[in-house]
Amino acid sequence: MSRIRMLKQGFLFLLMTLLLLLPLGISAKAQNFDRHKYIYDDAGLLTDKEVKKLQALSSKLSKERDTAFMVITVDGTDGKGARQYVEDFYDDNDPGYDQPDGNAVILILDMEERDVYLAGFKKAEDYLDSWRLKEIRDEITSDLSDGNYFKSFSDYITLSHEYMGEEPSGSSEEYNGYDSGVENEEYVANEMGGDQENIFFQWWFQLIAALAVAGVSVGIMAYTSGGRVTVNGQTYINSNHSKVNSKYDRFVRQTVTKRLKPKNNNNNGGGFSSGGGTTSGGHSHSGSGGKF
Repeated sequence: MSRIRMLKQGFLFLLMTLLLLLPLGISAKAQNFDRHKYIYDDAGLLTDKEVKKLQALSSKLSKERDTAFMVITVDGTDGKGARQYVEDFYDDNDPGYDQPDGNAVILILDMEERDVYLAGFKKAEDYLDSWRLKEIRDEITSDLSDGNYFKSFSDYITLSHEYMGEEPSGSSEEYNGYDSGVENEEYVANEMGGDQENIFFQWWFQLIAALAVAGVSVGIMAYTSGGRVTVNGQTYINSNHSKVNSKYDRFVRQTVTKRLKPKNNNNNGGGFSSGGGTTSGGHSHSGSGGKF
């Protein structure tokens, strides 16, 4: 009985620890990220003056569209690929205009692999669908190839701002448009927290599932702690009167089939990944990527 009591006490202690630490982790994550910073020139492609100009331009236009227009430059993605890097950036930092996990458009430039990728999240996923992002990427690629990074980023921010002021395009195969009559209601619902994301990626659902598994595990341990069952199928068999005299297994043949492992042509690396996707945190996005 004391063993069961110890298991229950251990489970309650684990539950209290999780409940106490979870809010601290969420608040620390939110406080460390500057939601008003839009230009991350980690590759050092811009001068300080150019960074300030782009920051001012993005701040002004982001406010007009309630959408963060962001630029990230890196010298390598540690093997993630441009798209995966953007997805992890969104999951880890919760960017958006004045709210976590909000409307955002992100352009990443990887100088090591010469990759460029654009992604639109939340409202921007519809207004800047994969088709429109491809048009923006096509517009700025020549300047990127020539090293005109400031002009490329300025054009990207300006064009994204213009598209966000138009009705969502219906020409993209990947576009899931809304009826014009209910469009505003859909986005108000998103801003109010009504975003229909996969429930399996929500932190509260994962916490509940973890606690449920822990509860079942503790219950099983408590149930089986009463003793070990020693009775088995041989207990009631009289071997002297059984008609089964012997048994054996005979190995007849072995067949080995070899086939070529197919190559994965849909990976996120290399910057060739066109179209959107879903982050590991469950945030869907539009996207367009390629070389420059």
